[in-house]
Amino acid sequence: MGLKDSPSTRITDIGVGKQQLVEIAKALSKKVRLLILDEPTASLNETDSDALLTLLMEFRKQGMTSIIISHKLNEIRKVADQITILRDGGTVETLDCHGADISEDRIIRGMVGRAMEDRYPPRQPKIGETLLEVKNWNVFHQNHRDRQFLHDVNFTVRSGEVVGIAGLMGAGRTETAMSIFGKSWGHKITGEVAMHGKPVDVSTIPKAIAAGLAYVTEDRKHLGLVLNNNIMHNTTLANLDAVSARGFIDERKEARVASDYRSKLRIRSHSIYQEAVNLSGGNQQKVVLSKWLFTDPQVLILDEPTRGIDVGAKFEIYTIINQLAAEGKGILMISSEMPELLGTCDRIYVMNEGRIVAELSKEEASQESIMRAIMRSGEKH
Repeated sequence: MGLKDSPSTRITDIGVGKQQLVEIAKALSKKVRLLILDEPTASLNETDSDALLTLLMEFRKQGMTSIIISHKLNEIRKVADQITILRDGGTVETLDCHGADISEDRIIRGMVGRAMEDRYPPRQPKIGETLLEVKNWNVFHQNHRDRQFLHDVNFTVRSGEVVGIAGLMGAGRTETAMSIFGKSWGHKITGEVAMHGKPVDVSTIPKAIAAGLAYVTEDRKHLGLVLNNNIMHNTTLANLDAVSARGFIDERKEARVASDYRSKLRIRSHSIYQEAVNLSGGNQQKVVLSKWLFTDPQVLILDEPTRGIDVGAKFEIYTIINQLAAEGKGILMISSEMPELLGTCDRIYVMNEGRIVAELSKEEASQESIMRAIMRSGEKH
């Protein structure tokens, strides 16, 4: 599977992407005739995804059948002999890939019930003053404490701006976000974080929230939600003071807040009392967004905000991002999907091996320029 970690490494000590590779390796270790893969490449970069898809095609030659469930339509088109589209718990149609070339637009039409001319909603950015500035940010590894992982990271996020961070798996994108947000990853952290030009203390998560930061994790099931709690409790979890008086939670106020966000973010559920575990991926992600929006952040860090959700729900998440930017908030967006960054961001920083290796304007940014920056930096280091 291309993993270079020691076999004795604990699963909890490797990232989500590598955990996915171990899961796939575990499945392949059994002499299977039918392999069912549920979002197998959701956490993988393009190189690792291509390697896995090539492996599936090799298995096909050997007589193994694979069922792959994925929202990455280009990957489905690459490997599938037939494509079955599901919507609202039922089969919409099954397409034969050998009969004709099935386009992504054709698949999307079946998924959402209509044609989507533009996968990314249009936006007229109104970019203002610098909200967040990170200077000379250095972080040592969480587990290998003598190894420096992030090196002199510098970046800014302005009011009304959507800033992307691109990079391959292991480049340090999530570690950068988590170390800034309450120093929740890494140790021996040095550098400066400023809001509106003034240094702020982000040494704990409550202090980071008080400074105006929020972080929507890439791992919503383990770090973003309490799955066996309902929508209402998850929505208010990061800002209980706002629905409390004298140490007691005002349940009516809590219900009003949750109902308001359920309506604003169009969370599909039978009520605010539905448990998060029973929601779809897209609706779970909206609950995580609600939780952090309720803290009224000035800068929202979104780590893989559309991972594992369908095309229609992705469009809704992009629309929410645009609305937040229009309200003057700064958005820092981490994504493994380069088309997503290119379609939503005003500026893109490129990371590789724990360093910012390029800063690209919307006009300069392309998949080729991002990959070129990564390759060039790899040669230097």
